[in-house]
Amino acid sequence: MTINIDNSWLPFFENEINKPYFQSLNTFVTQEYLNNNCFPPESNIFNAFTQCSLQDVKVVIIGQDPYHGIGQANGLCFSVNDGIKHPPSLINIFKELEQDLGIPYPKSGNLMRWAEQGVFLLNATLTVRENVAGSHQNKGWEKFTDEVIKTINENKEKVIFLLWGGFAKKKTKLINKNKHFVLACGHPSPLSANRGYWFGNKHFRKANYLLEQAGLKPVDW
Repeated sequence: MTINIDNSWLPFFENEINKPYFQSLNTFVTQEYLNNNCFPPESNIFNAFTQCSLQDVKVVIIGQDPYHGIGQANGLCFSVNDGIKHPPSLINIFKELEQDLGIPYPKSGNLMRWAEQGVFLLNATLTVRENVAGSHQNKGWEKFTDEVIKTINENKEKVIFLLWGGFAKKKTKLINKNKHFVLACGHPSPLSANRGYWFGNKHFRKANYLLEQAGLKPVDW
């Protein structure tokens, strides 16, 4: 795998890449990219770590898998490249943003503008085979990204973790709630949102309030 990251993450990566689980994961992912169409592009697998330095992390959003359609995934959870049709979960995220803060529905689904402000957009699994959801789960990515969450937990204070859906909520056990803030609700996917578990969570407003209380600059969502 090509590892493009901000230098602030180097100590973490240097600690992980020589572990047996990561070497096995690297072999698997390398073969998958050689033999199949996989997403995101290899240069963007670690895009979350490129666009947001460890010292800048102030909000963490945890997704599950990258989008598995052509041209969608760009290495940031829930985000798609400019000009790509917005997937249903992202549509609901933007609708909640519109209702919560009165922000006009964005034209672009590229969330790099969030990442550049310290919003760390982490998928639990960082790669996927085209049109095969979950195809790279249980290969080592989950262990790696759990270690990422632990590193943020240990090295930072007053980070806001936005845990959307059952899968993300399981990460609560990795977070010291005496040091950090956890906001949890249903997933923005239509299945959850249409049953009343997403809309009205006001997480964007609450996150900015907590950032201001911590003396940090709020996010321009």
